[in-house]
Amino acid sequence: MNQLSFKVQSAVLHGVQALPVKVEVLISSGIPSFSIVGMPDTAIQESRERVRAAIKSAGFRVPSDKIVVNLAPSSLRKTGSGFDLPIALALLAATGQIAPRHLERMLVVGELSLEGAVRSVAGLIPYQQCARELECDLLTGVAERGAIPVSGVRCFSIEHLRQITRDDLPAITFCAPGDRDHEYDFADVVGHDAAKRALQVAVAGRHGLIMMGSPGSGKTLLAQCVPSILPPLSEEEKIQTAMIHSVLDSDLHGIYGGLRPFRMPHHSVTAAGLLGGGNPVRPGEVSLAHNGVLFIDELSEMQSNVLQQLRQPLEEGIVHITRAEGSYVFPANFMFVAATNLCPCGYYGDEEHECSCSPGVIQRYQSKIGGPLMDRIDIRVDVERSDLSQLSKAPVGKSSAELREEIVAAREFTRERTSEEHRQESSVCSEGKNGVTGGASDGRRTNKLLELFERCQLTRPAHEFLDRAVATGGLSTRSVVKMLSIARTIADLDRSYKVDEAHIAEAYTLRFQTGSFAG
Repeated sequence: MNQLSFKVQSAVLHGVQALPVKVEVLISSGIPSFSIVGMPDTAIQESRERVRAAIKSAGFRVPSDKIVVNLAPSSLRKTGSGFDLPIALALLAATGQIAPRHLERMLVVGELSLEGAVRSVAGLIPYQQCARELECDLLTGVAERGAIPVSGVRCFSIEHLRQITRDDLPAITFCAPGDRDHEYDFADVVGHDAAKRALQVAVAGRHGLIMMGSPGSGKTLLAQCVPSILPPLSEEEKIQTAMIHSVLDSDLHGIYGGLRPFRMPHHSVTAAGLLGGGNPVRPGEVSLAHNGVLFIDELSEMQSNVLQQLRQPLEEGIVHITRAEGSYVFPANFMFVAATNLCPCGYYGDEEHECSCSPGVIQRYQSKIGGPLMDRIDIRVDVERSDLSQLSKAPVGKSSAELREEIVAAREFTRERTSEEHRQESSVCSEGKNGVTGGASDGRRTNKLLELFERCQLTRPAHEFLDRAVATGGLSTRSVVKMLSIARTIADLDRSYKVDEAHIAEAYTLRFQTGSFAG
């Protein structure tokens, strides 16, 4: 017999991206066989039996000849069951059982059941992005977990293999946006005004924050209220965030509705679970928190080697993972919130309970977090246990809706402020630069500091306060950068173009004046 061949465009997940793969089918005379080449994994090798059974169940025939399937490029490792559908359709098109026009300008990915049913696979958002780049439509199965639309690409889904002969393929069903109801609200938290203010500043400026205090002081409750004051995701952020969660086949309803992710891994999480890894390589908790919040309770209980690996994503907003088959880069631009006790028993510094830990034990417990990681956390807050006798008399604080409205207004003011180019550098600002950058050893951080001075437009009283803080506190360049960033956020909450003494004094308090942490 003459050789029969056909090619179908598909793709494979590589981290949080989908890379193009050509599924090439060749049918020729010879000993009947069905082989798949091109670095397939076990799931793809097993697709031979699924494809045979599905084609027969759909009323088509499987040629009894030599069948070779090549997944090109052959140097790229292929994983997953998403090649079932493109292999089956390439076989049917090569044997003339379906018209090639059904597959023109189509990126195909999907899993087949033995009865011929078609299921979608994890990673629909990356596949949509890949199809848009290739100027193709996307054909897949039924999305059980839902999908969200990506502009510039049409998406079709079939429930059964036999539907491929239809001239009007059904469009994929996208999920409905989730609502913004939250279980926890700051209005229900009595007292803790300082901690609430710190959290508002942290969210407004996307600053990292750590809360320290005794068991039962309310640290976890305060952190669980954070999602209720997060501004909604922008359209671009929805796609960025959904792409990561789609790889793990997570529910996308909340993200589509604008809800920012709030990840709360247990302190026993492994390095692979936190940063990403596995085989195939998948994103970890820091990437799942991209554009949202990563909250780690009992931070000092984490394994030290895992804890210190947070430093890179906190500093750079990305995670690099290197494996034998290649390198992966995962986005990890999140707001970091942590809570910890001050000692193993939890009562160091508590006025009502006596601490049973020795000074050496306390020092070792607190040093597990480490100075370099603590230096990367912008805001430190002491959370004290509320006086139960005073709770009934305490005034009702602002609700989450009110706090969120102020945060949204501050971020809008930030966008307006940064878009204006008429800002000029004052002579007072120049004096301040000369006063704090002389000892900097990192040129990149020094440049960032200079940019911050230009953005802050410090008033003279603010400069004087900063100079005193630098002179008496021996602050590092990173500490000055962090303090100025916090002060700029506080000024934005006040809708002030200039950073005044009150703003930088509050920033200094939020960053440095925690009284209980020994490290």
